[in-house]
Amino acid sequence: MAALTATGVDLRSVSVRELNHALHRATSGTAWRIAHPDGAHNLAVGLDTAVDVVVDGHVGYYCAGMNQHATVTVNGNAGTGVAENMMSGTVRVCGNASQAAGATAHGGLLVVDGDASARCGISLKGADIVVGGNVGHMSAFMAQAGRLVICGDAGDALGDSIYEARIYLRGRVRSLGADCVEKPMRDEHLAELAQLLKSAGRDEDDPADFRRYGSARGLYHFNSGNSSAY
Repeated sequence: MAALTATGVDLRSVSVRELNHALHRATSGTAWRIAHPDGAHNLAVGLDTAVDVVVDGHVGYYCAGMNQHATVTVNGNAGTGVAENMMSGTVRVCGNASQAAGATAHGGLLVVDGDASARCGISLKGADIVVGGNVGHMSAFMAQAGRLVICGDAGDALGDSIYEARIYLRGRVRSLGADCVEKPMRDEHLAELAQLLKSAGRDEDDPADFRRYGSARGLYHFNSGNSSAY
């Protein structure tokens, strides 16, 4: 099968609004290559078809937010809220990501090859996030469903007030948040993690090196006697 010829867009001659309008009208299966993003905000947001978008450079806030079906690759770093509220598709950041990467995402896969800052996967609702490096404090805060894989270390309050999301961590954690506990790594978790790592292109990582964290289910329902734990 012949490789797709990408439609090139230079953001030094086209506005972000014009780019997003063109992507919203793009035919499924087409490829796009974006030059000179120069940290612009809101690139490739609201996509709802299976297009392939490659951004060559750093992006600002909310890149690939609300993504459905599309594959978005950022050959650089990403600002706050990359892939926020993603529903499906794949977003890859080849560099580092700022705060709230994958916040509230319902589905799809977010891969950050480098580090992610604070609140990675906050209020996660079903998506998968794989971070090749470290994550900052309060990651997976109030995560309700989905999986967060951290190949490096985690900051303070990991998984604070977590519900049914699962966290896999290879490195060290500075502290666990309220109601987040370490759980056994059973065979099904090793298999699940192996598949996640493979999907993220990290086949060299051994699932046996990771630990699993999740909810102790002690704070599901508010009880005044637990008020100091929140």
